[in-house]
Amino acid sequence: MTPRAFQIRCLLLCSVLVAGLSLLSVRLIQIQVWDRKDLAAKSRRSFDHRETLPGLRGKIVDRNEEVLAKSMPVATVFVDVDHLTDPLMLSYPLAHERVSRVEGWELLDAPARKRRILAERDVVLKEFDEMPPAAVFEKGLAQAVNILARPLGLKREDMRDRIKKAIASGARSFPLVKNLKADAAEGVRELIAKHWLEGFLMRGSYKRWYTSPDLATHVIGYTGEITEVDETGAKVFRQVGKFGIEAALEDYLAGSDGWQEHPRAANGARIPGSSSSLLAPRSGLNVQLTLDMGVQAIIEEELDAGLAEFESERGCVIVMDPKTGEILGMASRPDFNLNLLEDLDKNASNFALQANYEPGSTIKIVAAAGALNERLVSPQTSIFCHNGLYQQGKVRVPDHHPYGYLTVEGVLAKSSNIGAYKLGLQLGSNRYYDYMDRWGFGARTGILLSGESRGVVRDTGNAVDFSRATYGYALAVTPLQMASAYCVIAGDGKLRKPRIVKSVIANDGTLVERFEPEEVATVLRPETAKAMRAALEKVVDVKGTALLAKVPGYLAGGKTGTAIRIKDGRYQTGHYTVSFAGMLPAKDPAFVCIVVIDDPLTTKVTRYGGTIAAPVFGKIGTRLAAHMNLTPTEPVEEEAKLAGTQKP
Repeated sequence: MTPRAFQIRCLLLCSVLVAGLSLLSVRLIQIQVWDRKDLAAKSRRSFDHRETLPGLRGKIVDRNEEVLAKSMPVATVFVDVDHLTDPLMLSYPLAHERVSRVEGWELLDAPARKRRILAERDVVLKEFDEMPPAAVFEKGLAQAVNILARPLGLKREDMRDRIKKAIASGARSFPLVKNLKADAAEGVRELIAKHWLEGFLMRGSYKRWYTSPDLATHVIGYTGEITEVDETGAKVFRQVGKFGIEAALEDYLAGSDGWQEHPRAANGARIPGSSSSLLAPRSGLNVQLTLDMGVQAIIEEELDAGLAEFESERGCVIVMDPKTGEILGMASRPDFNLNLLEDLDKNASNFALQANYEPGSTIKIVAAAGALNERLVSPQTSIFCHNGLYQQGKVRVPDHHPYGYLTVEGVLAKSSNIGAYKLGLQLGSNRYYDYMDRWGFGARTGILLSGESRGVVRDTGNAVDFSRATYGYALAVTPLQMASAYCVIAGDGKLRKPRIVKSVIANDGTLVERFEPEEVATVLRPETAKAMRAALEKVVDVKGTALLAKVPGYLAGGKTGTAIRIKDGRYQTGHYTVSFAGMLPAKDPAFVCIVVIDDPLTTKVTRYGGTIAAPVFGKIGTRLAAHMNLTPTEPVEEEAKLAGTQKP
C-alpha cells in the first residue's frame, strides 16, 4: 500500500467516526434541549393518572325562569383490569386490612400508617409468591367485593360476575356502575382511598334531569351518552343533545371539560399526599325558552282530554303570540317521558313540526285574504256558489251544503269550497301561489328545532289541482305553518319567524344573546288583516261552522278544517284530519291557537273540525283567558243549548 493510499483510508475512517459522533451529539442535544419538554410530558403520562372533570351542562328554563332541565352530578365506577390483576396492586389493600386491625392504629398519623402498610405489603408479596396467580386474583377480588358491593348497590355475586365476565371478554377497562348519585359516589371514593384499593377508578359526570318530564317533551328534547377516548386511551362518557332544544342549542348548553392529574409511582400506585395539576371545567350557558309552562300544562291537559273523548291517538296544539312570533305552548301526541325515554321509535315524532297533512278549509284564508288585499272584492261582495256544485270542463268543485249567494265573509263562515275557489279564480293561479309562498307554505319556518317538514305546495299548471288547492287539497302543510299563517291575520299582516328561544344567559345572570322577533315577509296590508279578523269572527257564531269554539266573555275568531286522510298515497274513506285555527280576542288577539286532531274514530258526533277541534279550542281559550288575565270583551251569557250538527 502506498503512503498516499494509507493517508486516504485514514482520512475516510476519521470522517466516518467524526460524522457518526456528530450525529450522536446532535441527537443528544435534541433529546436534552429541543425534545426535553415533550419527553418529560410523555414520561409523566406514563405514571400520572388524568381524571376528566366534566363541565356542567346549562339549564333550560321557561319564559318565567321555571327550570325545565338541569344536570345532576353522578359518577361512573371503572375497573382497571391491569391493576386489579397485578399482585403488587392487590398487596396494598390486603396489607392495609391487616395493619388496620392492630391496636393503636387509630392513633397513628398518616406517615406512620404508610410505613406500616409498606412493611406489611412486603410480607403479603412473599405470600403471593407461593400462590398461583388465579388464587391471588380471587383473594384480591373477594376483598374488593366485600368492601364495595353494598355501597355500589350491587349484590356480591353480581359484582363478582360482572368483573369476571368483562375480564374474560378481554376488556382492559370497563364501567362497573354508571350514574351513581353524588352522595353515594363520595362514599365509594372515600372507601377506595381508605382501604388503598387499586383497580377501581371514579369518573365524575352529570345526568340530565327533567323537572316536568311529561310536558313539552318534543320541544325540550333529551340528551344521550356518547363514548370518547381521551389522550391516555381511556374511555370517557359524555352527555350531548340528541333531540329538541337539547340538540339544537348544544353549542350553548354544553360546557367544556377540565381535568385533574394525580401523580403515581412507577408501578402505577397512587402517591398519597402528593399534589396534583388541575384545569377547571367550564359550565355551559342557560337557555330560556319562550314557553309559558302554565300555558303548556293547559294545552296538554285539554289535548289529552280531546283525544280521549274523540278516540284519536295523534294530534297537536300550538299557541303563539301573533305580535312577536313567540311560541307560548306546543304539545304533540303521541309523546314520551323525558326521564324514562321509552318507546322513542313510536313516540318521538313531533306532530306540530313534522306532520304533513291536507289542511282542508283552514287554507281558505289565502284566497279570501288575497282577493281582499288586491282590492278585487270587499268583505260584503256577493259570490254565487252554484247551489252546491260547480263544474266546468274537468274542474268539479262540490260543497257540503247547497248555497246560493254568499258574501266573502259568508264564504268563510259557511266554509264554502265553491266560494273559496271562485275567490281564487279572481286572483288567478299565479297570484294565488305567490300568496302561498308569502304566507310561508311549502317552506320550513326556520324554528330552532330539528326535523321540521317543509310541506308540499306545487303549482302544477293543472286547473284541477289549482281548484283543489283553494279549499285545502292537493297540497300539504304543517301545523306550525298554519299557526304562523293565522298570526299574519291576528297581527299586522306580517309573517314572523316562530321563536322558541328567548335568550341565552350565563350562570351569573349575564345576558349572552337575545333572540329578537324576525319579520319574514309582508303578506297583507294592515287593513286587510283587520277585515279578515272581522270575517273570522263570523265563523265562531251561530251562523258559522265553529259555534263550539266560543269562549264565554270574549269574541273569538277562527276557521275550521276537515280533510279526508291520505295513507300510502290513497284517500281513506271515513277517516279525517280535523282542525281549528283560532285567535282571542278576535279584534286584538293576545294569542293564536291551532288544534289538529288526526283520525278521530268517535261515532258520538259527526267528524268535522267544527265538532271536534273547535270545542277543544273553546276549552283551551277559556282557561288561557284566565291564565293570561285577559280583559273580557263581551258580557258572559248563560250557555244556550246548541242544536244541530256543525259542519266543516
